[in-house]
Amino acid sequence: MKPEQIQMLKSWAKVFGAGVVALAISGERDPKALVAAGLAALLPVIYTWLDPSDKRFGRVRKPAKKAVAKKK
Repeated sequence: MKPEQIQMLKSWAKVFGAGVVALAISGERDPKALVAAGLAALLPVIYTWLDPSDKRFGRVRKPAKKAVAKKK
């Protein structure tokens, strides 16, 4: 795996864990609810990953090559 991918997965794991911990602290113990909270917490991070204008996860849109006019 590329270092960028490892960093991305670490970030996703942290966000997922924070969502689970937040719900667990509130007293919820149902595993399905805890996983759902973790997945819901991932939504903003996934949106960031899909956004080509956000440079944090390496999914940057490559600029189009400009046509260079030849001098006569």
